[in-house]
Order: sequence, then C-alpha cells, then structure tokens
Amino acid sequence: MRFDIMTLFPELVERVLEESIIGRAQKSGAIKIEAHNIRDYSEDKHRRVDDTPYGGGKGMLMMAPPISRCHSAILEKTGEISPEKRCTVYMSPQGKVLTESMAAELASYDQVVILCGHYEGVDRRIVDEIVDREISIGDYVLTGGELPACILVDCVARLVDGVLADKECFEKESFSNGLLEYPQYTRPFEFHGVTVPEVLISGHHENIEKWREEQALALTRQNRPDLLAGREEKGS
Repeated sequence: MRFDIMTLFPELVERVLEESIIGRAQKSGAIKIEAHNIRDYSEDKHRRVDDTPYGGGKGMLMMAPPISRCHSAILEKTGEISPEKRCTVYMSPQGKVLTESMAAELASYDQVVILCGHYEGVDRRIVDEIVDREISIGDYVLTGGELPACILVDCVARLVDGVLADKECFEKESFSNGLLEYPQYTRPFEFHGVTVPEVLISGHHENIEKWREEQALALTRQNRPDLLAGREEKGS
C-alpha cells in the first residue's frame, strides 16, 4: 500500500513517518510513503501557492491550480493503480472525525492520497474536484494538515499486512470491538505498593478473558459512555 501526501512541508511529514514501526514498515516494503511539495507545482516565480479569498476576510487561501497539478502528477506516476483502489483525502476540521472503522476501510485501498491544508484552508473548487473524503482528527483546529496527515497514515498503515508482527496487535486494542482496551500490567509485580491483579497470574485463561471484558466495559462506561450508546443502538 502507498500513501502520497500533498504538503507545503514535506520534510516535516518525512521526519515523523520515518521513525519507529512506520519507518520500519517502509524499509521492509510493506508500505510506501511519498511526500510531494505543492510549491513545486506553482507557476509563480516565487513558488507562491496562496492568495486572498474572494469576499474578504483575514488570512490567505491555498490556490487550486498548484494542488491540481500536484494531484495529476501523482496519478500519472502511479497510473498502474486503478481509480477504484485509490482514495483522495483532505485533512479538514470540517470532515468526519477519524474512527477505527474508517481507518480499516481506508486500509482496503491500494493508495491513499492526502491533501494537507494550510492558512485558511484551500479553494473549495479543488476539494470538490479531487477529494473523495474530508477527514478530521478532532473538534479543534491546528495550524496545518501535516500532523493530522501523519496521524491518518499511522492509524491506517498499522492495519496493513506486514506492518505489525501479528493481527492480534490491533484486533484487541481500543475501539476495535467498540470498547476501550482493558488495563494491562507488566513487571515488577508490585509497584509503589500496588500489585498486579491476581487473576492475571492465575493461568486461568477463561477467567482472564472474562476479567478483561469486564474491565474494558467498566473503563468505557467511565471514560467514553458515548461508545456504549453506539453499541446499544446496534443491538450489541
């Protein structure tokens, strides 16, 4: 699977995504990530990519033509990928909030192209022309789309075969079954007077699984009751 990121700051996303599990996954060939500098597609001698918005208002808006040319160059370079197996995403506070199920759906594509906005955003015409989905990472605003793009790549890439050592690494984590993950413990057995729950060292796997389910439900009820409401609506 490959990710193509359209950005004004390619070095930023490259530095973040070359580390840890995602960096190793690139080296192994499980995924490919390429950052594309939108300024390279500006026809202005100063590589300008923004202008003032029609109708007035503070701030600048990213222009459609450089983004369009950047996107076209990506599609031309990766022409072997069929349109049905490609999804173009715009990281935007106006988009749907990223969820685990959304990440799993994106992981089914062969290519995800990500547009990072900046300033006051981008000309709406380019969004309507090339974007399949607008995605937000939360109900707040950042200075640019690069960090959200990195989060999206990390969230989706870990679901791709070969990125994690075992599917169980993500199948039992928070949100995978609609609940938060149960508490986990490691050595030492006692830390600052608190010991590991006895059930976890009992060796009784059925009791351990039951305890984990109960703890996951309790944590979800305490911290994210909205998730339980969603499960009840689905009849689970």
